[in-house]
Amino acid sequence: MKIFCRFAGVLAISIAIAAPADAQWLNYPTTFGVPRLPNGSPNLEAPTPRTADGKPDFSGIWEPDKNRPCPPDGCQDMQIPQEFLNIGWSLKNGAPYQPWAAEARRTRMEQNGKDDPVSKCLPGGIVKLHTTPLLRKIIQIPGLVVTLNEMEATFRQIFTDGRPLPPIGLSSFKGYSSGKWESDTLVVQTTGFPDGVWLDRQGSPLTDAARITERFRRVNYGRMEIEVTIEDPKAYATPWTIKLNHNIVLDTELMDYICLENEKDVPHLVGK
Repeated sequence: MKIFCRFAGVLAISIAIAAPADAQWLNYPTTFGVPRLPNGSPNLEAPTPRTADGKPDFSGIWEPDKNRPCPPDGCQDMQIPQEFLNIGWSLKNGAPYQPWAAEARRTRMEQNGKDDPVSKCLPGGIVKLHTTPLLRKIIQIPGLVVTLNEMEATFRQIFTDGRPLPPIGLSSFKGYSSGKWESDTLVVQTTGFPDGVWLDRQGSPLTDAARITERFRRVNYGRMEIEVTIEDPKAYATPWTIKLNHNIVLDTELMDYICLENEKDVPHLVGK
């Protein structure tokens, strides 16, 4: 699995195209709409910004809370959330796997996760977008929330115009998402996943029977909470819920992260 420090990526790209690093706007100041303290620094505790219709505005660049400490000798690539490795780490008894799913996860862990679809440059699905330590930009307009993701330079659409979830003829790695407002919380339901998606690096499975419900809440200017409920009767005995935290990222911009570009890792992936 390749998770590179953004600064290392800047170096590689700048060498490749022989252009100065600031050509990617990676250190360009965010000025529009940023609340400031008297000393001029961003006021991350400022009230939640709102759109013209009074709804919380999730617009901005976000990254997951990196709640897994680095070991004493440092992180191998970059700091990650606990949920990146084990999506159910915060649950007292872990995720409620069906027997086959628990066995699949055990086998995948024994193989060091070498068969993770993301390692083969396939999309990781919407849960991994919440836990992979790459940036994403949320753009919110009436009837639609769009995320632009550094991960594989992809996008996701969440429709908020009242449309129902569609009948599934063709599956999608990110599924099909329809959202509605419950007070200040954006509640998003997504279906239409293919079989074979991994929820985490340890191989927790997701099947084509899954429905994922996300509850987005912008706590203040600098922080967003995402409550994720997984309903997948093929893989889990009961629905289960986790809560993730994301933080606003200022003074930078997105950078394409294309897995297949100069790919050299896959031949070296090993199991037990």
